[in-house]
Amino acid sequence: MRNILIIILFSFTINANDQIPAPPQKNPILLENGMIHTISNGVIKGSILFDKGKIIRISDYISPPNNAEVINLDGKHVYPGFISAVSRIGLVEINAVDVTNDHSERGDFNPNVRANVSYNPDSHIIPTTRSNGVLIANVTPSSGVVSGQSTIMMMDGWTWEDATFSHPTGLHINWPQMGVRSGGGRWMRMSPARQIERRNKALKELDDMIKDGRAYAKLRQTKTRTAKDYHDKDLRWESMIPYVEGKLPIFIHANEVRQIEAAVNWSNRHELKIIIVGGKDAWRNTEILQENKIPVIYEVVTALPSRRFEDYDQAYKSPLMLYQAGVKFCISSSRSDAYRVRNLPNQAAMAAAYGLPKDVALRSITLSAAEILGIESQVGSLEAGKDATLFISNGDPLEIRTNVLQAYIQGRKIDMGDKHKSLYNKYQQKYRQLGILKK
Repeated sequence: MRNILIIILFSFTINANDQIPAPPQKNPILLENGMIHTISNGVIKGSILFDKGKIIRISDYISPPNNAEVINLDGKHVYPGFISAVSRIGLVEINAVDVTNDHSERGDFNPNVRANVSYNPDSHIIPTTRSNGVLIANVTPSSGVVSGQSTIMMMDGWTWEDATFSHPTGLHINWPQMGVRSGGGRWMRMSPARQIERRNKALKELDDMIKDGRAYAKLRQTKTRTAKDYHDKDLRWESMIPYVEGKLPIFIHANEVRQIEAAVNWSNRHELKIIIVGGKDAWRNTEILQENKIPVIYEVVTALPSRRFEDYDQAYKSPLMLYQAGVKFCISSSRSDAYRVRNLPNQAAMAAAYGLPKDVALRSITLSAAEILGIESQVGSLEAGKDATLFISNGDPLEIRTNVLQAYIQGRKIDMGDKHKSLYNKYQQKYRQLGILKK
């Protein structure tokens, strides 16, 4: 009986969204008479032309080429698509229903896990997210100590292959707790001695992982192995090679000050490229982060204070403190809340409300995110030669009253329908029929 109820539940809740993925761009598109927010080169009052998915030109005036679709913006605004630097969008549908969560694997060491192969392009969360201008996300696994490899995904596509923009972007490690705590919770019920023992064991395993990874990489380079040996690959250690060789970054998920300092020291000892994700205490580590040129993906703008002595608005103003200290950073929504990725512009707006310059806040979810993820040559700003991944809005997208009117991903015109709009239209009709709503 229980299994029948589950099947019935899924037949109503876990269905594909109604949006049809867009076909490739066929004709040139010219958006004219608008405000073009390039991010990298200020605001240009004029036009933007793109064809075959790429931006061709931005100028005060552009003569439309043959067969071009010309759209008069009438003063509306054009922005590059927002980028969520860490997210589980496409890997989670309903948090409380385990079978709709595909972000975790068993075990603590899974460097071979690829986020993109589990990505669900039919998720209902995706259309509501791009309706707020978020068109690209770095989708990340999340279990164990070494979770796996993240992938840059576009918020449109028939399959995960269609939606994959770039893979891999990096390896994700959940840094162990460094402090000894008492109180409630599974970890804090352990004795201090047991907590220290587990911490030291985890740190040693991370050291051994890098040493063993480098030994494996060196072995793979030797000329003495036979052809048969080369077929006997260990997929987990194969996946570690670009990271132990410093070719790709390791994303360290760490919030507490001792975690961040330990991760930086670990990266220096092993000569690794790392990116701090979370970074709630990064305002206390700015000197070490700036000195070692370690970027931060800050994902806790609206969090509560961690300690009694902290200011109530510490999380809100931390991006300003990182900016003033010269730490490279971007703002992201929390990785654990896939459905809140749509709030990314609101996170940047909150940082701006607490002192971060408005242009820096906007850059933090566009070009700065692209630079940290290593995709700035293709997205993050509006420049000739870059992807035409952008949106049209009727105002400042960091203002909550602004609406995103139309989005394009690599020049493809995106269906802007979503579940929220469908419900809005449905209940408008209800109140019209009741005579409460006159228009």
